[in-house]
Amino acid sequence: MSQFNDSVQKEKISSKDAIWFIVIFMAIAAAGLLYVKWWPYFQKAISASATHSIGPSILGDQSASSSPWAASWDYAKVYFQSVWKAALLGILLGSLIQVLLPSRWLLKVLGKTSFGSTAAGGLASIPGMMCTCCAAPMAVGMRKKKVSIGASLAFWLGNPTINPATLIFMTFVLSWKFTVLRLFFGLILVFGVSYFANRFAKNAAPVDLEKVPEGETFQEEDGPFFSRWIKSLGMMLLHIGPAYIFSVLLLGAARVWLFPQLSEAATNSLFAVIGFALVGMLFVIPTAAEIPIIQTFMLVGLGAGPAAALLITLPALSLPSLLIVSRSYPKRVLLFVTISVVVLGVLCGITGMFVL
Repeated sequence: MSQFNDSVQKEKISSKDAIWFIVIFMAIAAAGLLYVKWWPYFQKAISASATHSIGPSILGDQSASSSPWAASWDYAKVYFQSVWKAALLGILLGSLIQVLLPSRWLLKVLGKTSFGSTAAGGLASIPGMMCTCCAAPMAVGMRKKKVSIGASLAFWLGNPTINPATLIFMTFVLSWKFTVLRLFFGLILVFGVSYFANRFAKNAAPVDLEKVPEGETFQEEDGPFFSRWIKSLGMMLLHIGPAYIFSVLLLGAARVWLFPQLSEAATNSLFAVIGFALVGMLFVIPTAAEIPIIQTFMLVGLGAGPAAALLITLPALSLPSLLIVSRSYPKRVLLFVTISVVVLGVLCGITGMFVL
């Protein structure tokens, strides 16, 4: 009887700890997002409603740099100045997901391959409003905790694609038609593609919680919390940092060739839609930077079709974000997601040719 009572007491303490761990994580996430995202975007929304602009294109004057090296450095400097706070927050939250959130609770909500888990992951992404690279470390942390492929993908893709702040900016700066297109194809990507991605992974069956020992409810490794967190944070920085920085520099150097000036006849052609969809999938931008990029391109003659293609492919994926998550997902899953983003971008572009 004494042993039974001790077991019950331990379970009660574990349940109480679980609540505290979740509350602490949510408080850290909310404080970070308030500082990095929510308050700045509230101010930017007010400005966008008055000026119909959220600033210049991050691509800048592509003819101003004298060499690819200068272009690379110039773009990387502007890009990292824009995202460094969000990138650090994404890495911090990605590491805390691994060591702070209770495994049993996380798997119960996001561990299944059902549409419900995928939908929960997508809905959980809405407050984040991160760009694809800043959301990627959190997706990595979720996968290390055995969150299902569909749920973690929906969270990763949902952050940049169905970002409510970006949709508001887009309505003020471009038009409501762009916003509707973005939302329609974005929802297909976040909830549809993510759900079907489960089928491209071997051993995608959800973790059986009945077989997870109670001792693994809060931590999978022995040792104090701080040492486990430092280890998780260090491994994440080591894996993410070099590839992230190098790929941003590479894309910055190549941006002149990635976004060439088109002839008047080609500015709204199917060829241009496909080309911009492919380039948009590879290129890396901060949150909402697709809006001034599209605005600037259209001012110099780019057609509505290629512009609409960039609505989906520019924010959803990038070469750096794919490199960040490359060890967390099977290659066939990432290939499926990449092709899906390009196809949806092309379909969005074709639709844009007729409705914009």
